[in-house]
Amino acid sequence: MAISFRARLMRRLLGRLIQDEKVPLPQRRIAMDRAGKLPKPRRVDYTETTVGGVAAIVATPTAVEPDRHILYLHGGGYILGSPQSHIRLGARLAKYAGAVVTLIEYRLAPEHVYPAAIDDCVAAYRDLASRVDPALITIAGDSAGGGAALATMCVLRDAGDPLPACAYLLSPWTDLTGSGESVTANDEIDPMINGKLITATAEMYAGDRPLDDPGISPLFADLTGLPPLLIQTGTDEVLLSDSERLAERAAAAGVEHELDLQDGMWHVYQAFVGFMPEANAALVRAARFIRAQSPALVDA
Repeated sequence: MAISFRARLMRRLLGRLIQDEKVPLPQRRIAMDRAGKLPKPRRVDYTETTVGGVAAIVATPTAVEPDRHILYLHGGGYILGSPQSHIRLGARLAKYAGAVVTLIEYRLAPEHVYPAAIDDCVAAYRDLASRVDPALITIAGDSAGGGAALATMCVLRDAGDPLPACAYLLSPWTDLTGSGESVTANDEIDPMINGKLITATAEMYAGDRPLDDPGISPLFADLTGLPPLLIQTGTDEVLLSDSERLAERAAAAGVEHELDLQDGMWHVYQAFVGFMPEANAALVRAARFIRAQSPALVDA
């Protein structure tokens, strides 16, 4: 299946600056956060706040009365990224799903190794769930944020907390050991991420913990009892094997799930929503899933 002209253009333009290990980490963080300076979607209110003691930006669509909530966990290998880097994606998702989207600024490695990021995600969810019916909450995240969403739900389940209605996982990083076949097989065709840097990045996050610890690599966790999952990725994705194996493990655990594969797409291609038709269509499908799994009273 041929990809769009805009997708072909973006593939040519994408560089690997923020994945280049030769660039100092502070500069890589600044480069990634520059995305927040691009024009943001209109008819959305943006509020800086804290959720569970964690800094956050809340995106609230104004054209409709939002009746759902999404807790969004940004990607960046647990060492990069912030609400600023992902606010455009979060705001678009807010508009498509008719939801309030809260993007949190969990602590990053190597300054804060595991489980600091997951502790922040759990705290933010618990705060949100104390004010909003969990049946109206979705946990979403891309790349490392997708893995964090899985790890967070496992912590909540084990602690007896009410779980969200569903999870939306965009190119989730679920295996920090880098054992997936696609890490090497797709390294030369994924323009967004360098498979060769996965181990070094993972070790910065894991600290002295083994990379196959289920809290760090939730692919190896017990998934029993988790809510429905939408796993969305592309066929040219370095982490494709992480998504495919996650779908297999979800099936084995009896977890309702959908593996949404887009031909010719790369790591977190949804970030180019508003520019690429493939990204727009992906968020439309995600919004449909979220609305189906968290039906508000007005939909009944």
